[in-house]
Amino acid sequence: MNQKSKVLVVEDDAGIRQSLFETLGALGFAIGEAHNGEDALVQLRMVNYDAVILDINMPGMGGKETCRRICQTFPGLPIIMLTVRDDEEDVVESLNAGAFDYVTKPFQIRELTARLRGVIRRRHAPIGEPDLVSIVGDITLDANRRLVEKKGEPIHLAPKEYETLRCLMEHAGRPVRHENLLRSIWGPVYCNEREYLRVVINQLRKKIEDDPAHPVYILTESHIGYRFREE
Repeated sequence: MNQKSKVLVVEDDAGIRQSLFETLGALGFAIGEAHNGEDALVQLRMVNYDAVILDINMPGMGGKETCRRICQTFPGLPIIMLTVRDDEEDVVESLNAGAFDYVTKPFQIRELTARLRGVIRRRHAPIGEPDLVSIVGDITLDANRRLVEKKGEPIHLAPKEYETLRCLMEHAGRPVRHENLLRSIWGPVYCNEREYLRVVINQLRKKIEDDPAHPVYILTESHIGYRFREE
């Protein structure tokens, strides 16, 4: 991109803010800084940012409430939450608050950058016919023909397998919660029936992965759900 993507880093730790400012700046992003949620909302009204990196643990308004406020005031603006490792409740609440994605601390800058570029790319992707053809790696899903192929060869999927794969591929690169998959595919009364989902995911992996025990397409988000590989 000729024009730098503008990213607002919202973090009360000055050391982390400075590190992200320098590292992401060197990788081609234009970085703005905010030390709390109130400051972030002020800056977002002055600058048209492409994405927000938001720490969940901040004094004052707090990360989750800041996320809700940003989503209400600037709908569609991608937010990546920085969360504490292995804190399932924080991750779930962040996604419920409207975060597009999350990265757990301590994080690798490579992972954060990949997630950041992914959400910005999807935000600025041209709007066309939705859900027609999704292509990720060797996997192609053609929703018009209800056809799935791997390396050009058709793969037979049961109806629930197809719907699960379609939902995951439509959100490629983003975590999809167990409850959202179950609600979307089986209905609201099945939101707690994770065993149904595990069976379907195992069957899908056998059909689309080269090595189902070490999947590269359908990735497990521990305690949260599943993520289809980034496009």
